[in-house]
Amino acid sequence: MISKRILGAMALAGAAALALPAQAQTKLKFAHVYEVNEPYHTQALWAAEEIKKRTNGKFEVQVFPASQLGNEPQINEGLGLGTVDIIYTGAAFAGNTYKPLAISNAPFIFRDYAHWQAYRTSPLFRELAKGYEDITKHKVIVMTYYGERMVTANKEIKKPDDMKGMKLRVPQAPLYIMFARSVGANATPIAFAEVYLALQQKTVDGQENPLPTIMAKKFHEVQSHIMLTSHISDTLVTIVGNHLWNRLNDAEKKVFADVWAEAAQKASDDIRKAELALVEEFRKLGKNVVTVDRAAFQAAAQPLLNDASAGAGWTKAHFDALQALK
Repeated sequence: MISKRILGAMALAGAAALALPAQAQTKLKFAHVYEVNEPYHTQALWAAEEIKKRTNGKFEVQVFPASQLGNEPQINEGLGLGTVDIIYTGAAFAGNTYKPLAISNAPFIFRDYAHWQAYRTSPLFRELAKGYEDITKHKVIVMTYYGERMVTANKEIKKPDDMKGMKLRVPQAPLYIMFARSVGANATPIAFAEVYLALQQKTVDGQENPLPTIMAKKFHEVQSHIMLTSHISDTLVTIVGNHLWNRLNDAEKKVFADVWAEAAQKASDDIRKAELALVEEFRKLGKNVVTVDRAAFQAAAQPLLNDASAGAGWTKAHFDALQALK
């Protein structure tokens, strides 16, 4: 005969088993510095839901936008510490760890958007990503288009000489400083979240970012002129920390890679469409949108593109391979 006590214990154990989920859920932190109304964030939210769905709820990705978990250097550091699991970061910031990966952020390195797209799917990009992976053991999943960077100021700028001595806010990475150096501006690195206030208080004279970012961050509210320099075709990379990537099985790795590739394509398409439309939108808002002598800016940057002392961390072979892409 089974005692009532044993039967009761069996009943409780059965009830507890029914209450348990089919598999334990893992919560992941995805960090970036961009605003909630930008495609990078909306596509990150889509990717989070899609990963949860495709892994039957095993992974829940929590997205932390707008520098909530730190600025660019801090979230890159957090990836190594394991305090964040996935990040968007500029290729220039990833390049602080492996310099050749930053080549896509060099001034005038790309002819146009089609050239950028060719690089994104090229063996060259995968080779450079692997160099970063070999050092960090993190996984570079995909590139996302961030847009052509334009200069803003409270005066008209037509040629490089017009920027001499200008206090120009740039991100805290060498290749943005390379651009400032090429035009004789005083590079002033300021955290992304603090740029609006710096412009408003005239701590700096101007800044440079893609048109969708200028709109999203409302920099046009405190700058009267937008110069169409298109000096850097900027790139984000989606990186998964090694502490997470090494725990995923092959099927899960494929889910993460596929989902983030889809998200990157959608965000890239959205950004490209937006930057083409925003020139007229800024004019409607009363901004002075200036067509510059872009050839003069290109000529100013050219001598620095393979100069290690100016921040170039790639080989001439890397440079030539990128230029040969069609």
